[in-house]
Amino acid sequence: MNRPRTVLILDGQGGGVGSRLVKLLGPRLPEDCRLLCVGTNAAATAAMLKAGAAQGAAGENAVVYNAARADVILGPIGAILANGILGEVSPAMAAAVSGSGAVKILIPSSSCGVYVAGVEECRLEEYIRRAVELAVRELGR
Repeated sequence: MNRPRTVLILDGQGGGVGSRLVKLLGPRLPEDCRLLCVGTNAAATAAMLKAGAAQGAAGENAVVYNAARADVILGPIGAILANGILGEVSPAMAAAVSGSGAVKILIPSSSCGVYVAGVEECRLEEYIRRAVELAVRELGR
């Protein structure tokens, strides 16, 4: 029997981006996928669990462990930056996420001080919607 594909939603701070991703993506996941949320802190994880994620964990080890096992990772662009998300992303977390073999779908945020050339400016909700569409398309392959 094949193992279910793991979709990892990663977030920090209060989990606002992650919880919106959970709400939008959860109902659209194929049956062979499981949705796992990991927060850089307990508050972010709690918000994503409240939004409907089936499983969750928090902290550096949870990020490192689960990033290595994920098939798709969604979250803010700060998740791949050492000291991203106002310092909540440790260098070990950033290395684990960026080095993961998972497909990464990242939401741009100018609050991280990173601008991606070619990305049009739009509201956060639109970026989140687009991220969900990309994930659904990737999982349908």
